[in-house]
Amino acid sequence: MNEHRTLEARLTAGELDGTLLRLYGAPRLEAARARCAGVLDRYAKTFGSRPEALFSAPGRTELGGNHTDHQHGRVLAAAVDLDVLAAAAPNQSGMIRVQSEGYPLLVVDLAELSPRPEEANTSAALIRGVAARLAALGCPLQGAGLDAYVVSNVPGGSGLSSSAAFEVLVGAMLSGLFWPGRCSPVEIAQIGQYAENVYFGKPCGLMDQTASSVGGVVAIDFADPARPQVEQIPLDFAATGHALCILDSGAGHADLTAEYAAITDELGAVCRCFGKEVLREVPEEAFLADLPRVRVAAGDRAVLRAFHCYAENRRAGAQAQALKDGDFDAFLALVRDSGRSSALYLQNVVPTGQTAHQELLLAIALCERILNGKGAVRVHGGGFGGTVQAFVPADLLAEFQTRTEAVLGAGSCHVLSIRPAGGVRLA
Repeated sequence: MNEHRTLEARLTAGELDGTLLRLYGAPRLEAARARCAGVLDRYAKTFGSRPEALFSAPGRTELGGNHTDHQHGRVLAAAVDLDVLAAAAPNQSGMIRVQSEGYPLLVVDLAELSPRPEEANTSAALIRGVAARLAALGCPLQGAGLDAYVVSNVPGGSGLSSSAAFEVLVGAMLSGLFWPGRCSPVEIAQIGQYAENVYFGKPCGLMDQTASSVGGVVAIDFADPARPQVEQIPLDFAATGHALCILDSGAGHADLTAEYAAITDELGAVCRCFGKEVLREVPEEAFLADLPRVRVAAGDRAVLRAFHCYAENRRAGAQAQALKDGDFDAFLALVRDSGRSSALYLQNVVPTGQTAHQELLLAIALCERILNGKGAVRVHGGGFGGTVQAFVPADLLAEFQTRTEAVLGAGSCHVLSIRPAGGVRLA
C-alpha cells in the first residue's frame, strides 16, 4: 500500500479536518492542512520513503504556580495552539533519525542509550533520554528505529516550552509506533522530564511536560510526583472576553541556567533546615516559627522565595477553583497577585546584578501602563529573560498589540488560543 499517498489523500479529502479543527480552530484550518501536507512532502524528500503517521505536541502556557512544580507544589497550566509537528515512520535500522527543519540531521543509536556529556543542552540528549527511559520501562526499541521530519511554530525561548513539546513529541512517536496504548499522557510527561533532567542537564519540574502531554487547562498537584493529580478544567476562553497574549521582552534564555538552578538550590537550603528535600514537605507554620534560624542558614533571598512558593501554591488552587466557578474576575485578580509575588519575593524578573538590561521588567511595566487596571499581566514561565503573559480585554487588544510592539518590536505580541488536546497522533 502507498502509505504516503494514503495520508496525503486523506488529508486532501478532508478526513483529518475534524482533528485539525479541534487542535487549530476554523480560522487556521487551511494553514493546518498546508502545514501537514508540507511536512509529509519534506519527509519523503529527506528520507526517500513514505511516512506512516503524523504526530503533534503543543507548547504550553503557565497560568499559575510560578516555580512551584519542582517543590512538589500546585500549578495551573494550559496547552496552546502552537505546536511541534512531525511526519514519522519506523525504519528498522536501530537508529533514530530526526530532521528538524532548518537544523542538521540528528542520529541517535538505540544501542547506545547512556547519557553523553557532550550532548548536554542539545536536542540529541532529549531524544536519547526519552528513548532510554522508554526502553527501561519495557518499550521494545531494540532493533527498531525511527525516521521523523519535524517542524515547529513554538518560538524557542518564548516561555511556551518548545523543549517540553519536543520531548512529548518524541515520546508520543516512539510509544505510539512501538508500544501503542502502554503509556498514559502523564507517563509521557514523566519520561520527558527524565530526559531533560538526566540527559539534557536542566533541573526542571514536571509542569511543562504535563501541560503539553495532557492538553487543555490542567490543574496539577505534584505532592507525589510519581503519581501527580491532574484535573482538566473545561474553559471556553473566548467567552471570557479576553485574549491571551505572550510577549517577547527581547531578552533570551541563554546563559540563565545558573539563575534557574539558584532557585532550587536556595529553596533546598531552606528545606535542609528541616531535614527535608522539597518545600512541600515543610509545614508553613514550622517555617514561620523558625525564621531566625532559617535566615542565617539559607539567606534572606531563599526565605523570600519560600514565602512566594507557599502563597503561590494556595493561589494556584484558588485560580483553578475560580475557573471552575466561572469567576474570571477572581482569576485575573489572582494572576496579578502572582505577578507581584514573583517580582518581589521569587525575584525571577531581573537577572542578578543586571541594571542596564531589565527587558522583562520593562515589558511588564509597559503592559501594566497600557492595561491601566484592566486584565492582568505577570512574568511567564521561568523568568529572568524571555516572556510576559497578559490577559487583555478583547476591545483593547488592537491598541495593546500596537503599543507593545512599538516598544518591543514587530511580532513580539503573540495572541494564543488554548488547545484542548495534548500530544497526539493525527493520522
